[in-house]
Amino acid sequence: MIVTVTLNTALDLTYRVPALTPHASHRVTQVIERPGGKGLNVARVLAALGYETVATGFAGGATGAVLRDRLAATPVRDELVETAGATRRTVAVVDAATGDTTQLNEPGPTVTPAEWEAFRARFTALLDGAGAVALCGSLPPGVHVGAYAELVRLARAAAVPVLLDTSGEPLRRGIAARPDLVKPNADELARLTGAREPRRATLDARRRGAHAVVSSLGPEGLLAATPEGLWRATPPAPVRGNPTGAGDSAVAGLLSGVVDGTPWPDRLTRAVALSAATVLSPVAGEFDAGAYEELLGRVKVTEDSAAP
Repeated sequence: MIVTVTLNTALDLTYRVPALTPHASHRVTQVIERPGGKGLNVARVLAALGYETVATGFAGGATGAVLRDRLAATPVRDELVETAGATRRTVAVVDAATGDTTQLNEPGPTVTPAEWEAFRARFTALLDGAGAVALCGSLPPGVHVGAYAELVRLARAAAVPVLLDTSGEPLRRGIAARPDLVKPNADELARLTGAREPRRATLDARRRGAHAVVSSLGPEGLLAATPEGLWRATPPAPVRGNPTGAGDSAVAGLLSGVVDGTPWPDRLTRAVALSAATVLSPVAGEFDAGAYEELLGRVKVTEDSAAP
């Protein structure tokens, strides 16, 4: 069983328009509604790959009810904790002419101390029998900035491998709690370390406490600093489409590799192929299965000659 945590869940709305023009009215040609937030995207991809997956975090209000209804239609088990505040919405506007996506994210409901304690109890119970845990996304209002560090320590105490995918101060504090794996993107990495050069920043992030760091370099793939070495994984060619959720699919690929115990090159290959296949899918949290299978044999993984 893999547990994904999404403290700031969302109801994802994807609007497709022929062309997005500022200061103009638009006729929407397609509307897609999905349960969202980074951890829920990860959970859906893992479930599609055949892994038993449990999703926890918070959901509330009318929006939360719709989210849970949509989640019930997937193989992901719902272990979300109810909040008095309403779950946020995120809106992705896809320009069909260019393939570009504009994202609008609401802040999320305020979580009370009692709701946090209820979640903490639920999370602790789910660690029993978990093969791995993913802690993903932003913190909703009311949740203390050291929340992910607290959850990392709980997972480590239960001997459950834990992956952290967040940003800012929650990442800074969380990485100091020594998670097994951290997956920042280039901007998050630069804000954490002050370094823009990917290799230097990735190695610096690992020295801050993570067992391994996998940095997302966008269309250029992934850079991983691990106990076994420094690896770079790149897709065979750039892909155009909707990038929303591509990083979450990479997390799913990495986490499945942790559970399966696969070597690092194979984990990175899976993560890059899933990420690219997600860009080719119109909806976050889904991937083009045919493209994924085809890309698996074409991702290039190289090892850096210098040890990290």
